[in-house]
Amino acid sequence: MSIWEFANPVRFMRLSGRVLPYLTVLTIFTLVPALIWGFFFTPDDYRQGATVKIIYIHVPTAFLAINIYFMMFVTSMIWLIRRHHVSALAAKAAAPVGAVMTLIALITGALWGQPIWGTWWVWDPRLTSFLIMFIFYLGYIALWAAIDDPEKAADLTSILCMIGSVFAVISRYAVDFWDQGLHQGTSVPLARMGETNQVADVFWQPLMLSLVGFFLLFLVLLLIRTRTEIRTRRIAALRAREV
Repeated sequence: MSIWEFANPVRFMRLSGRVLPYLTVLTIFTLVPALIWGFFFTPDDYRQGATVKIIYIHVPTAFLAINIYFMMFVTSMIWLIRRHHVSALAAKAAAPVGAVMTLIALITGALWGQPIWGTWWVWDPRLTSFLIMFIFYLGYIALWAAIDDPEKAADLTSILCMIGSVFAVISRYAVDFWDQGLHQGTSVPLARMGETNQVADVFWQPLMLSLVGFFLLFLVLLLIRTRTEIRTRRIAALRAREV
């Protein structure tokens, strides 16, 4: 079976309807224990104190903010090349989730940075590019809302998404491109490989569970919102026929 078969809205609705309940339960049983474990059963850091526990929200949301934009870039490319409506609607559905994740990452980053850096905000390369990416998220959402023709809206938002992907890349690799700036490099690798890891096991383990939980949460929200977009498109098509 080809993956492109699920670009058919009927097949997508059938498959997502079967998967969604199980995915929702798995999300609850992953994310809730992860946050309880992280916030209530890990010690304070010897340098940062209780502030370090922001990591269980900041790191997953920042990770998703960037990668959701990459997901939107891929689905937008699929729309422009293959004209699969589900891919365009999936990108549209993901955008508000990505925008919220970006906003949470910005806020928690400020809350974390103030006691550590002594300031709420600096025009650091990573922080600046992250803020610009958030603006592109908002612009993408606004452009969808401003255009009545869904085909034209999908085309223009896909182009905007590809332009904004530059800042998603910069957000991910800014600390590698520029040496200056307060934001540290990657200190939480997904794999435990020798000295590259800078996070103690007591923090790393619940953090990994939190990352999985937030990712599953995104999948649940994406499926729900995409299914809603498909239903909305069907209702609009039915009303157009009646007229």
